Amino acid sequence: MTVAQAAGWTDPSALGYSALFGGVLIGSIVPIVPTGAVVGAAAAIAVTTGSMSLPLVLVLSVVGALLGDLVTFAVAHAGSSVAQRWVTDRQTPEQLAAARAQFERRGGVIIVIGRLMPAGRIPVLLAAGALEYPWRRLVPAAALGCVLWAVAYALLGVLSGGLFDDPVLATTLAALLVLAVAGLGSLVSAWRRRRRRARSGVVR
Repeated sequence: MTVAQAAGWTDPSALGYSALFGGVLIGSIVPIVPTGAVVGAAAAIAVTTGSMSLPLVLVLSVVGALLGDLVTFAVAHAGSSVAQRWVTDRQTPEQLAAARAQFERRGGVIIVIGRLMPAGRIPVLLAAGALEYPWRRLVPAAALGCVLWAVAYALLGVLSGGLFDDPVLATTLAALLVLAVAGLGSLVSAWRRRRRRARSGVVR
């Protein structure tokens, strides 16, 4: 390996792009990484330091998220017993039939919304895979959802970068904003689920 190649591997921007892509990819498969915070922090660094390109941050975020979503869907679509049990154990036969009909009518919309809603992505992808939603419809819907998701969280990073010139403060604020939005979204989702259960008279 030449000195120039070694320097390239240790370049801060190259490491930043690798961390961004890897964090989003891994977090989109196994939800142990707050992927929105990773995107927001990278966008904040891009606008405050110039060491990263904001368009490239968006591209890598979309590609990493999409690959992660496709892997998650593929596991369920391949007939994973865990995914099958996850779906069937929580639904009656009538509810499963209704879910399948909903995916047939507006599966693309459900997949896009699932990507944008906190804690909605994995349940939607597992259900889509277990219900054998077709790949030809899944891929464009997932791609659109990933683009909207990446733009939304990058905008939070740009906002924090516009408020502070200090990259440390900007990235910290971006991460806090993302976590606050995710927390609020989770509370709204939980409230809506409770309302639906109350209306249907189902006690869980």
